[in-house]
Amino acid sequence: MGGDYAPDATIEGAILAQKKLSSVDRIFLFGPHEIIEHALQKKKADPSSFTIIHSPQIIGMGERPIKAYTHKPESSISKGLKYLKTKQIDTFSSAGNSGATLVGAMYSVNNIQGVIRPSTLTCIPRENGGMNVMLDIGTNPDIKPDILYQFAILGSIYSQSVLNVKNPKVGLLNIGEEDEKGNLLCQSAFRLMKDSVDFNFYGNIESRDLFKNKADVIVCDGFTGNIVLKQIEAMYRMMVKRNLVDDYIQKFNYENYGGSPILGVNGSVVIGHGISNAKAIMNMILLSKNIFEVKLTNKIKKAMLKHT
Repeated sequence: MGGDYAPDATIEGAILAQKKLSSVDRIFLFGPHEIIEHALQKKKADPSSFTIIHSPQIIGMGERPIKAYTHKPESSISKGLKYLKTKQIDTFSSAGNSGATLVGAMYSVNNIQGVIRPSTLTCIPRENGGMNVMLDIGTNPDIKPDILYQFAILGSIYSQSVLNVKNPKVGLLNIGEEDEKGNLLCQSAFRLMKDSVDFNFYGNIESRDLFKNKADVIVCDGFTGNIVLKQIEAMYRMMVKRNLVDDYIQKFNYENYGGSPILGVNGSVVIGHGISNAKAIMNMILLSKNIFEVKLTNKIKKAMLKHT
């Protein structure tokens, strides 16, 4: 029931994803049983092809995350994350209340030992092909330098494991490339990162270079990252409206990426965009499968063992 166009977009996206999955994979749908079954039948899909977990409570998009998660144990987010914790499912994804999904993941599967704060990221298409990743994009608006340092580790592991980038370069988003640039947070984080052996630190990177190949991983606080992400989304919408879209610009369509993984929790969890349509839901499900198959969580655990 998560997302602005649920349940129809969610159901249609699940049907599309099922067609791309192998015969040994199975999609679990969490929500009111009758609504799910009716929506599947309306799309001419066989309900028996999915596992439906009756979850009658619904967490609204505007509800406070902690209160909603703890007071609605029969919601799809609460139940889904409990199934993930008990290994009845391998991945969990939702286009519903992102705060409740994040809080629920931290309460149920918990943070990986050594991770101070989990992070969310986005992929940014490069002009010359390939992808950069940027984190955090809103989960952590207020942070300290050591958390930015951990984001660099998390982003590097994601870039290597999911995007197949060898020895990814890490850039610290700043207002200039010089070592001494930035506010106190960036200056302190730069000093921590400068001689790191945990990742390949490029140095400071300016926002005008986000679409270049100067850095494969771009690290920033969640406040800055969210503003940058939404500015990119606004520019994409404006260019579509003015019919200024080519193959490169089309890569900025959020539908192609499905959602943002939560890095640093003990499980494969993906948060989808609230405006997700069927294509975005499909890609959200496929992304969660990919994250599970590359054993991203285990790789982060191994990296964090060095720091505990």
